[in-house]
Amino acid sequence: MNEYDSDRMKDLLSLSHGLEVTTSPEKADLILLNTCSIREKAQEKVFHELGRWKDLKQSNPNLKIGVGGCVASQEGKKISERAPFVDIIFGPQTIHRVPDLYEKSKRLEDSVDISFPKTEKFNKFPPHKDKKPSAFVSIMEGCNKYCSFCVVPKTRGHEFSRPIQKVLNEVRELASEGTREIVFLGQNVNAYRDGNSKEKGLGLSKLIRETSKVEGIGRIRFTTSHPAEFGKPLINIYREIPKLAKHVHLPVQSGSDKILKNMRRRYSAKEYIGIISKLREASPGISISSDFIVGFPGETERDFKDTLDLVDKVGFDESYSFIYSPRPNTAAEEMEDSLSTETKKFRLQLLQDKLKGNSQKISRRMVGGFENCLVTGVSKKDSSEFQARTENNRVVNFSSTETNILGKFIKLKITNSMPNSLRGLFNQDN
Repeated sequence: MNEYDSDRMKDLLSLSHGLEVTTSPEKADLILLNTCSIREKAQEKVFHELGRWKDLKQSNPNLKIGVGGCVASQEGKKISERAPFVDIIFGPQTIHRVPDLYEKSKRLEDSVDISFPKTEKFNKFPPHKDKKPSAFVSIMEGCNKYCSFCVVPKTRGHEFSRPIQKVLNEVRELASEGTREIVFLGQNVNAYRDGNSKEKGLGLSKLIRETSKVEGIGRIRFTTSHPAEFGKPLINIYREIPKLAKHVHLPVQSGSDKILKNMRRRYSAKEYIGIISKLREASPGISISSDFIVGFPGETERDFKDTLDLVDKVGFDESYSFIYSPRPNTAAEEMEDSLSTETKKFRLQLLQDKLKGNSQKISRRMVGGFENCLVTGVSKKDSSEFQARTENNRVVNFSSTETNILGKFIKLKITNSMPNSLRGLFNQDN
């Protein structure tokens, strides 16, 4: 979500002030920090980064510094108290007002706006400036789940969905400029509602179906989904739409029913496994990734073992796992947390080793086979090579004498698996 918001701010400031991105902070007229507050570590990184920019401000008094995103929404003017050199503070729902806030800051006027105007920002965005083979499209924001560990409902507000025709118009615009893969975004993306639809996943499945008809779009993804909203319409759409990638990111957080209840996740481990079984029936070979929280208040050895058992049962692909960190104004912040830091770190390592092992097994099984890949750009490892992405969301680096392949779907033979990527061979005759 933050990447999408950042790209949109770049488009806005390019149009309003002719600003261009620079990789040299000392040359900048405006520096914006788009933040996340999901974890305490991420929040502290914000102030660490701001501390590095303080000297830039002293050497260039005309430089304007802004902080946006969830930390800005959470902390508001407290940011200025801790870092007085910050000029602009804006929330996730007011990124479209950044050009005006920038002007206000130059006039030394109040430049803080962390309000929640909902869909207003989407109506203010200009056409996408940077053309990419794969593009994010935000379809809904906010969250009504109020998981006990999560601050998102406080920082991004309640759920709201964009009208389906406006989403499709954005998709068509991107497709006409060469985008071939669409990634739909939302805090609980499968809670997307088209009109008055109440059936779980129906709004998103309808959007996927309509997007598949857009000329030029060859692949569709969505993230991040919530198990409590993963109903039959969304599962069945995997049978119907071949363009829907055979990969889903479905955060489970824990394998313990006790912990899931205390997290307010609204499903059991058994129900989660049931969703995965139905997905695999609908889409054989589908890749499943997830999120995990280790060391949630009250987590026992038994609870943690339940999580490891769940990992074994599901066979997750590339997943994310973190140690629980209390967030302000959440229910879990008040829960007793007697687990030592050492124990949390030990459990996290065990979990990550198991998840990494599963992921590497899947990568090794891909070696020798052919994958339909979207060429997304130049390889980050070697500028003389290309980078592509498989249907199950893996990066593949490969060489090619054909240079006009950016944004195309090609068949790559997987020749090797590395810890974080694959090696592919491109044969133009395939």
